[in-house]
Amino acid sequence: MSLPNEMTRIEITEPGGPEVLQPKRVPLPVAAAGEVLIRVHAAGINRPDALQRAGKYPMKPGMNPIPGLEVSGEVVALGEGVKQFAIGDRVCALTNGGGYAEYCAVPAGQTLPIPDGLDWVHAAAIPETFFTVWANLFGLGGASRGQRVLIHGGTSGIGTTALMLCREFGIEAFATAGSADKCAAIRELGGEAINYRDEDFAAVIAEKTSNQGVNVILDIMGGSYFNSNVSALAMDGRLVMLGFLGGARANDIDLLAILGKRAVVTGSLLRARTAAEKAEIAAQLREHVWPALAAGHCLPMIHKVYPLSDAAKAHAHMESGDHIGKIVLQVS
Repeated sequence: MSLPNEMTRIEITEPGGPEVLQPKRVPLPVAAAGEVLIRVHAAGINRPDALQRAGKYPMKPGMNPIPGLEVSGEVVALGEGVKQFAIGDRVCALTNGGGYAEYCAVPAGQTLPIPDGLDWVHAAAIPETFFTVWANLFGLGGASRGQRVLIHGGTSGIGTTALMLCREFGIEAFATAGSADKCAAIRELGGEAINYRDEDFAAVIAEKTSNQGVNVILDIMGGSYFNSNVSALAMDGRLVMLGFLGGARANDIDLLAILGKRAVVTGSLLRARTAAEKAEIAAQLREHVWPALAAGHCLPMIHKVYPLSDAAKAHAHMESGDHIGKIVLQVS
């Protein structure tokens, strides 16, 4: 396959607001051993991209400085040792960065065939949120059929994905949001909506569960919600933290409440996981979730699509907080 010498990608010119995202012409990446080179058709926008852009994401040495954690496209080159894909395959992938570009090299273990019937935009909105929810809600959190969960930020990409997977796997879900429209969207996804502007979510959980609480909480808020989250947990409940929009530090923690409930407090960063760990998550998704996607279930909710050149506008839109579901960049 004949490939161009250069491509356009979006770079973070300096830490700051959306305006620091700027297009630049650069040479194509090369697929290293164990990687595939993908001609990107669409790329998902995610909260960690914005944190990275603002200089607030913990970037370890060797991490790709180019934003973009998920893409869809076609395989155009294979690195040494890659046997499971062929040139021309339609795939989506969890990247290690670099997705805001016309081409992206990705480990083959983090790459999956696009489920039948999905277009590029919907396929690009799958990897980051589905990997995250599966690894945390079902992996660390151990959520299973018949249990109850609470999802904060219920209309975010993570939130809508978690709600759909809960409905698919028979899990009762509560979710918080800050407007009537967002609460309506949560109910449409099968969840019990809690408007955090009008209600104390811990009190609502106590009332709705007869003081039994929820088995798992998926939290993006962090410090400001910590004690209320523990209050909302059931005995042996698990609080899984994914973000810290409400602060990275928790003050006046009620340790007695944690001890009394035998609560487990944990969390993770997807990007910091090893290639082997990400490949294992991919394999689990292919086994347990891909059949649902192929059947037309749990399809990502797309709020808006921007061209690659408007990545700054896409970030500004995400940070405004008025979206329901995913924002995606159309690349080609």
